[in-house]
Amino acid sequence: MSDLAQRVVVVTGAGSGIGAATALAFARQGAVLALCDIDGERLEESERAVRRAGSPRVSSEVVDVSQAPAMRRFAENVVAGLGVPDVLVNNAGVALVGGFLHTSLEDWKWVTDTNLWGVVHGCHFFLPAMVERGQGGHVVNVASAAAFVNSEALCAYGTSKYAVVGLSEALRDELRPHGIGVSAVCPGFVNTPIVKSMRVRGAGEPDAVRERVAAWYQKRNVAPEAVAAAVVEAVRSDRFLVPVTAEAWGLYALKRLMPEQLPRLLRGLAARFGPEWRR
Repeated sequence: MSDLAQRVVVVTGAGSGIGAATALAFARQGAVLALCDIDGERLEESERAVRRAGSPRVSSEVVDVSQAPAMRRFAENVVAGLGVPDVLVNNAGVALVGGFLHTSLEDWKWVTDTNLWGVVHGCHFFLPAMVERGQGGHVVNVASAAAFVNSEALCAYGTSKYAVVGLSEALRDELRPHGIGVSAVCPGFVNTPIVKSMRVRGAGEPDAVRERVAAWYQKRNVAPEAVAAAVVEAVRSDRFLVPVTAEAWGLYALKRLMPEQLPRLLRGLAARFGPEWRR
């Protein structure tokens, strides 16, 4: 899919961060954009930016991707208004820091409802129309470097992202005969607003942990535009597994070359979140 002009591209979680940057990246290629986000104010800002960037047509809708009825309506509105998507980017996500023993069932539901079920809902309500149309397409599921190696400090979050990569593997196999590619994009530390809404469990001072994580992200200073560029390139080249950032590539390599050494490395990374995870 080398020419993205006039292609219909759906981006979830498009109000800020990676989603907003991805929408802009496709808009600059002349794509038609269908955007959704749970934050209506940010979504309006993103829509305006996409229009300024050159997208010929844009629609946006406030949607909670964790809710099947809302995603069904969104998909129906997109197909009716813009046509069957050529590209589906399941990006919306939330973050939680905490070990298993400190993560409640409600927390697990919160993380998986968005990070996993949001992807399932996107695929469930858009893919049948893409397959029926018979003109191919591409699906990008935004996962995380935590999908390569999970840790105590990211137990629920990493588990949800592992599941996204596993789902993407199965989809790539199933959709290949229909000419629909699938990519799992796995960023490392990217400076986005996700930290502000991140839940922290098992720490005496959650705000302090949140501040330390935000400071680390800012120090790394990897912009969401880097991930957006990787998403566009994944669609163009039909790449499946796409690590983004140095730490994502490092974890991807170490998992395969030095699996026994990883626990020590992960303890060091987790320690950056606070003394609660020093061992």
